[in-house]
Amino acid sequence: MGVYITISAYLSSAWNIISSNLKKTISNLWSSSQESIYATIHGIILNQINAVKGQMFFPLIYVIFIFILVSNLIGMIPYNFSSTSHFILTFFMSFIVVLGSTILGIYTYKLIFFSVFVPSGCPVGLLPLLVLIELISYLARNISLGLRLAANVLSGHMLLNILSEFAYNIIGSGFKYVLVGAIPLAFIIAFSALEMAICFIQAQVFSVLSSSYIKDGIVSH
Repeated sequence: MGVYITISAYLSSAWNIISSNLKKTISNLWSSSQESIYATIHGIILNQINAVKGQMFFPLIYVIFIFILVSNLIGMIPYNFSSTSHFILTFFMSFIVVLGSTILGIYTYKLIFFSVFVPSGCPVGLLPLLVLIELISYLARNISLGLRLAANVLSGHMLLNILSEFAYNIIGSGFKYVLVGAIPLAFIIAFSALEMAICFIQAQVFSVLSSSYIKDGIVSH
């Protein structure tokens, strides 16, 4: 997994260098793709955090988005491995995001930060129970954020693997089964296109949720 993480990091850096277009005025396909991703990340920052305090977190969210996207796309290449399908990596990333936002909130608002665990307008008698529920919900972010990414990537790759073996066995049974094997083969092509879209969607979802958690640490409660 370490090899693929390193490859993802190098490819991400190489893509950013190539998409800079050597500071030319007229953009090419690479620079246009970077501009689109830049606009996407900038929109996430504005919507999830705010236009003032959110700008300082743009590099972090941008790096997260690009790394996840490149790692997901590497996994779409036959006989390759997607590092984001490994739960250890995704849990580590989610833990860092949630821990960082928590430390940021405590540093900014001191004890006032813990008011996030107290629902507004709750009865005093239910306060201990509701605080416990909110605390469990807050801690569950570490699991849900990483689990969502790895589970979606892993399940898609497993389904493609099952369909590929099924189509191979049917076509390999004889010439008369070639037309029958074309049915799962068509599903593989269609699902591969869907998986390509999911590569982008999962990177965006992780970035959106990370921005939302960071917002909890910098916006007054």
